[in-house]
Amino acid sequence: MNFTNEVKQMVCVAKGPKHGPAPIPQEGAWTKAKEIKDISGLTHGVGWCAPQQGACKLTLNVKDGIIQEALVETIGCSGMTHSAAMAAEILPGKTLLEALNTDLVCDAINTAMRELFLQIVYGRTQTAFSEGGLPIGAGLEDLKQLRSITGTMYSTKEKGVRYLEMAEGYVTGLALDKQNKVIGYEFVNLGKMMEFVNKTPEAELEKMSVKDFVKKFQKSYGRFADAAKVINPRKA
Repeated sequence: MNFTNEVKQMVCVAKGPKHGPAPIPQEGAWTKAKEIKDISGLTHGVGWCAPQQGACKLTLNVKDGIIQEALVETIGCSGMTHSAAMAAEILPGKTLLEALNTDLVCDAINTAMRELFLQIVYGRTQTAFSEGGLPIGAGLEDLKQLRSITGTMYSTKEKGVRYLEMAEGYVTGLALDKQNKVIGYEFVNLGKMMEFVNKTPEAELEKMSVKDFVKKFQKSYGRFADAAKVINPRKA
């Protein structure tokens, strides 16, 4: 460490009182956080992109400074759903500091991460006064019928990522390669499905089996045909 000549010539003055950090409320306890590993809590908040074309609601469940669960919900431009898919894979397993300094693909997701970081390190989480906090999986319970408006991605450190809803539609299958990495997905376009239901006579609808009906609105994205196996993201 280098010092200027002015500092080198100064007399050393002893430090007086050593004030530690103020305690913050965390999961039903008061904690003096000195390191990232001292931080725990579940919280959620919203971020937005610079041109304000879209927003992200981000939910994080942090235990001992490490993100254990992430729920990424987006609304706005269609590209945000793919950004959310990547962010959902990136976040679990990272420390809060790593996540704050990681490119989460979309400006809105990065902004949400910044806002959540401030909430969490200042002890302003949703679980500040909940003894023991909430279990991993609590973020998923916020979803109704496992669907959001535009983009819904869910992931855990233990089990990996699940694509639930893309801009294209409701995801029915995740294509995995031999290393169990996602290489594509299958989806149902619910908008087109409901349009068809509204335009088609009931007698015609009754002639179709459920499987044939769903298949009519089912498409795939990516290397779905090359999958070593396909899983249902809501069950498997």
